[in-house]
Amino acid sequence: MALGRAGIAARLAIAAAAGAGAAYIASRPTLVPWPAKVRPAFIGLVGTKGAGLAWLAAGAVGVRGGPGPSLTRRAVRSAAVAAAVTGAVVGGNAALPRVSRRLEGGGRTLDEGFSEPPADPHVSGSPASLVAHDTLGREGARLVGDVVPAETIEYVTGRPAHRGGVRVFVGIDSADSVEERVELAIAELHRTGGFDRAHLLVESPAGSGYANPNPVDILEILSLGDSAVVVVGYGLLPSFLSLDRVELAARTQKLLLDRIREELSGRERRPRLLLYGESLGARVQQAAIPGGSADLDAYGVDGALWVGTPGGRASVAFHEAVAGESLTIDRPDQIPDPLPQPRPRVWFLEHDGDPVVRFEPSISRRRPGWLAQRPRGRNVPEGMVWFPGITWAQVLVDTVFATNIRPGKFESRGHDYRADLGGTVPLALGFDVDEGVSRRLEETLREREIARAQRLGEA
Repeated sequence: MALGRAGIAARLAIAAAAGAGAAYIASRPTLVPWPAKVRPAFIGLVGTKGAGLAWLAAGAVGVRGGPGPSLTRRAVRSAAVAAAVTGAVVGGNAALPRVSRRLEGGGRTLDEGFSEPPADPHVSGSPASLVAHDTLGREGARLVGDVVPAETIEYVTGRPAHRGGVRVFVGIDSADSVEERVELAIAELHRTGGFDRAHLLVESPAGSGYANPNPVDILEILSLGDSAVVVVGYGLLPSFLSLDRVELAARTQKLLLDRIREELSGRERRPRLLLYGESLGARVQQAAIPGGSADLDAYGVDGALWVGTPGGRASVAFHEAVAGESLTIDRPDQIPDPLPQPRPRVWFLEHDGDPVVRFEPSISRRRPGWLAQRPRGRNVPEGMVWFPGITWAQVLVDTVFATNIRPGKFESRGHDYRADLGGTVPLALGFDVDEGVSRRLEETLREREIARAQRLGEA
């Protein structure tokens, strides 16, 4: 039966109300700033889809005349949820294979400023190395090509460096399998004397192979160069395109830890074993030791710092698995003084307003605790509201713009933790520093980042 004028008017009213309601919710503040043109487009998309879906929903339930208020609310709510979900995911799937191939190619290409093999025999990719420099990938070449010089160590600490730091990196192209890549890393640690250093840091990289150099720099400086870091890659794609590699990555980390345990077993003098992971790297490293404290004991881990771990049930479960010996902070100002005794072995650095930490599927259907609590956490806007579907889509978009990196300008916001590492890494890895060392360390980290950016042509 054709709709009468009253039916058309009723459905138009429902559609208009749904569109306006969805657009209003979509316009509310979110965790991080978006580029100027993104938010209006998002609001328009959600509002338009909300109106269109409400029109269809009203027809499906047979609106012929003036709708009652309960029907209008149901239609508005259903349309808003559907609009947010479909608007957030539509359009990208067909382009993913092409984008992935292009990004993998970029991940293999070495920057001009890091294209030459380093001369230092204590790093991978050097002429003395078992790892060919051209297999390190972009991120590996950056890490091994920037060991902290002795004069910088002396400037920050006021003490002479004992030696240069060991940096071992094995890229996804350095060997054909997980087992071969791990064995190559172990061989490199033997070649460089990494097992004989006072501190051995296992850093879990992000999907692209990115290993944050800041904690490595900090460790080299505070240990006076008596340190080694080992990184084994598992891909070349950004983390948001590497979620299907978490199992492979976790297997890589577990096998690496297994082999390190074997190598250190029975040694009269063994290095302090430290773990570090950031973003997807943190999730991967935690997935490799699901037993939490029991696994840390089994591997002989002395300290672990995980930064910006992606949210979800796995993250919550791991927090619970180490609850008796962990400390979770939003920023260094929250570190207790004095530290609890015994000193926490596991540290989580997670911004209250980091969308990568806060995003999880359940937001689509229930209000998350971080939006319900009062007072709200740092950088969680008071004006941010929860609505089924729409808040999920907002936080999903937030994750895309969660990191706004400007070389040397450290910000403690969103998924950018550079401003927090200087105050957190030393304590988490077992070093106590005075105010002067801390100030010079912060200054040096910024200077080194600017210098790296200049080598990359980004500053």
